[in-house]
Amino acid sequence: MKFSMIFEAQLVDPTPARERQVIHDCVEQAVLAEEMGFDRIWAVEHHSLVRYAHMSASEIFLTWVAARTERIRIGHGVVTLPFGYQHPVRVAERTAMLDVLSGGRVDIGAGRGATRQEMRMFGVRPEDTLPQTEEALRILAAAWREEEFRWNGTLDIGPGTVLPRPVQAPHPPLFMACSQHDSLRRAAELGIGALVMGFSGAEDVAAMRRVYDRARAARDGSRFVSTEVNDHFSALCPTIVLDDAARALRLGTRGQRFFAESIAHWYGGGPVPTGYAEDEDHTGALAEQREKLVARLHEADIPARPVDTGTYNTDHAYGDAETAIAYVERLREIGVDEVMCLIQMGTVPQEVCLETIRQWGERVIPCFRARTRGDARP
Repeated sequence: MKFSMIFEAQLVDPTPARERQVIHDCVEQAVLAEEMGFDRIWAVEHHSLVRYAHMSASEIFLTWVAARTERIRIGHGVVTLPFGYQHPVRVAERTAMLDVLSGGRVDIGAGRGATRQEMRMFGVRPEDTLPQTEEALRILAAAWREEEFRWNGTLDIGPGTVLPRPVQAPHPPLFMACSQHDSLRRAAELGIGALVMGFSGAEDVAAMRRVYDRARAARDGSRFVSTEVNDHFSALCPTIVLDDAARALRLGTRGQRFFAESIAHWYGGGPVPTGYAEDEDHTGALAEQREKLVARLHEADIPARPVDTGTYNTDHAYGDAETAIAYVERLREIGVDEVMCLIQMGTVPQEVCLETIRQWGERVIPCFRARTRGDARP
């Protein structure tokens, strides 16, 4: 089992000074993650989503982290691939350059960037996001594999050579962000790894693992985007770990409440998220918000799915190290290949993020390293 962290660069009251600080805070967390034994960091790419994600140029953030580390893998989780955001050849060039500079430590995930706000900023049409993301993945894999590259599809490219060539042959591992069962099936059919939202809890992660595995078993290879197949399954794990388990729960659920309200704002037209005081009942508030959402869906005769209500679930690795170990054990039993820790939520203080990383490195990760020593899975 692998362990990673993901960065959104979230913040409350985003003044320029606070924004700069939180980005540098994320770098400090990533550097500590290597020291504490984490295997990988992921950085999102979002645009114009104020408060929710100020990580717009993740390739620069990841390069900065790579220059300050030696071992930890550096992951795009994800690159927005519809052509209006960026040309696939530029993605191939930038990724290969980072692979060279980092000594072959890059992973690349694909995403659609499908919020209305982001699409408006770049002139992307909703109906183009899915087919263009898949075509871009095929372009990337071909551009890295072939010394002289040509593409004739929606885009006409080449002939030419993508330089530099990546260190990892034939190319860095490919992943896809998966929040719904359809995207899990698509990732399996395309032969790429799944980066799964795990807010809904371990039971829903287990259901998503089954969907992914069934699709893997049924595929015939005709839709693979590359000659290299990656079947890695990574699941999100919101977590705050402190010696004071009660405070960890308060701070974790407070951060998740901000995260949930940010998603509701940018993906569903909800109000602007706020920070709230630490000593409020954030678990109760999230449960109340979930009940209201379920009621609205029922009124509209729409089933309440885990993907819709998951951000209000608080059954996560919030507490002391034993709480985190117990939750990770549930993920291990499900067959999760990688636990992707979400620590940097908008209201979580930097010192709490750093202490959580230390607790994972000193007490949680070693427990599973001992249990899985000799495991040959990638």
